[in-house]
Amino acid sequence: MQCKFKKNPHSIFSTFASNLKIMKSISYLFLALSFALLTSSCVSKKKYLELQTKSENELKNANDLLLACETERNRYSTDLMDVRSSLTHKTEQITDLKEQLADCKSQRDKQVTQVGDLTVLTQSANENIKQTLAQLESKDKYIHFLQEARTKADSINLALAINLKGVLKDGLDDQDVEIKVDKTVVFINLSDKMLYQSGSANLTPKAKEVLGKIASIIETKPDVEVMIEGYTDNKPIKTDCLADNWDLSVKRATSVVRVLQYDYKIDPNKLIAAGRGEFNALASNDTDEGRATNRRTRIIIMPKLNQFYDLLNPANANDK
Repeated sequence: MQCKFKKNPHSIFSTFASNLKIMKSISYLFLALSFALLTSSCVSKKKYLELQTKSENELKNANDLLLACETERNRYSTDLMDVRSSLTHKTEQITDLKEQLADCKSQRDKQVTQVGDLTVLTQSANENIKQTLAQLESKDKYIHFLQEARTKADSINLALAINLKGVLKDGLDDQDVEIKVDKTVVFINLSDKMLYQSGSANLTPKAKEVLGKIASIIETKPDVEVMIEGYTDNKPIKTDCLADNWDLSVKRATSVVRVLQYDYKIDPNKLIAAGRGEFNALASNDTDEGRATNRRTRIIIMPKLNQFYDLLNPANANDK
């Protein structure tokens, strides 16, 4: 049984007192009724017992209701104490902030006084100070501009990385694809086993599906360049078609470029193919796991160089 109170803590005690009066009235009513029935010659003993049992049950229910109401009252009392404690804490914080504000105003007044004292300097010294301050202000503005340009570039790359992760998340093992943002570019590392047939530059059907998803994102970014870099492990290779690991890494890069250009119609002016051979390794080539990590293809999505310089030119800030 639960006693229902309004959620306003200020009405708790008045509601509780009202309920208590009602329950006491009910108890007195049943006792008076029982006495009247007992003294009446028209009521049988059986009837009296039934009424007595009913009265006892009603009294028990009233006591249970009273207990529930007391529990509810205690809970609201605790909540009220918590609110008062929080209010006290907030009041203390406001006091601290007011003191800090007063201190800032005091510091400001001191600085104003110090600036006023500079008027005793000669006209030549004042002019030199103005020129120095103007130069510092100009440098400060440019520093802020560079920071905003960097923030803008980071935001663009972050959005690109999120889009790539969204389209590549289904059906791919985390070990087969890695996407990260480094400075001004977005890197996509794709594993060797997912892209190519073993020991060759021939792409697998799974690779073409993945490249199609990447192409769909590249198409929405007309102002970027895409470099594809092939990597191998340090195990030497020599076949009729491949002279060495340099040759294999370049051919793998050009295989990816051809799919992006011919199958998915990416503008070839945006594409760059490069091979890195066994060098720039990510892990040691002394283990199978390390060699598997190093056998990879990296797709680098980067802004065109002229656009990067435009970001650093304040004259173009309003056009971006």
